[in-house]
Amino acid sequence: MILVTGATGLVGAHLLYHLVKNDEKVRAIYRSETKIEAVKKVFTYYTDDITLIDKIEWFKADITEVPAMIPAFKGVEKVYHCAAFISFSPKDYREMRKVNIHGTAIIVNLAIDAKVKKLCYVGSIASVGDSLNGALITEENEWNKEADNSGYSITKFGGEMEVWRASQEGVAVVIVNPGIILGGGFWQTGSGKLFSQVYNGFKYYTEGKTGFVSVKDVVKAMILLTNTTIKNERFILVAANKTYKEVLFAIADAFGKKRPSKKIKSWQTAILWRFSAFVSKITGVQPLLSKYSARSAHTVSEYSAKKIEKAIDFQFEKIEKSIADTCKNYLK
Repeated sequence: MILVTGATGLVGAHLLYHLVKNDEKVRAIYRSETKIEAVKKVFTYYTDDITLIDKIEWFKADITEVPAMIPAFKGVEKVYHCAAFISFSPKDYREMRKVNIHGTAIIVNLAIDAKVKKLCYVGSIASVGDSLNGALITEENEWNKEADNSGYSITKFGGEMEVWRASQEGVAVVIVNPGIILGGGFWQTGSGKLFSQVYNGFKYYTEGKTGFVSVKDVVKAMILLTNTTIKNERFILVAANKTYKEVLFAIADAFGKKRPSKKIKSWQTAILWRFSAFVSKITGVQPLLSKYSARSAHTVSEYSAKKIEKAIDFQFEKIEKSIADTCKNYLK
């Protein structure tokens, strides 16, 4: 039996399809029935046979609640831990700690008790160290806890530390650190917003740079790594390093929409995030922009995925194809 946490999120939903397609026995953790509908939609991107989703054993639970999670590990041999709380808002820091660190600690403890054979954890490039002297960032770059890190970065790093604890207790682990994940099905969260905003006429762009990867490649890498003898290693998953301008332009072109035309400078986002924070304090409404999302929009970071390419002869899909396919799914 394979256990998937975060099964109704972007990575989890696409992972479920590929697992059941391969006739794996899958138990999927979910919290809300309405979110299962999003998983069904993702399945339609791959197949017309919606009955495939009936092969999944759905298990309602919150990963931060131990009593609810204990039965989920019955008969489980492999775990894909995809669940995470993603936010750049300081208001969400406690909730991120609860899910990303405490929740992962619970998964790790139960995996140890159940003598799980392998645990695959979906990390992030946010928990990989910054570049040294402009060099490509690799798995060897050390995360600097003294830096002005976002709450998301701190909690994802904390989650990784819990996973390494599992490796010390006899559970074989692999960690993947994806860049910004491009894929269909969740248009109001994460990278899905890039597609929905551009489709609706978004006019602005920045020239910050980071790593991007297709959700299909993330899922493919997770399955391959989990089914090999490789253990206690982490792998950056980045198909290409692109500027936000390049990605937004490519999305606009794939949709046949007008490209964003107004460049936003760093001093402008600095003003905007401060204004957003002020408005948020008065109204209680989530800020449009945070200090860390504003900063990341202008930061230039480049990542190397040579480790996984060499370890399992992995070949990434071209980002342009990932964008084109995601746009088709959006229209679908």
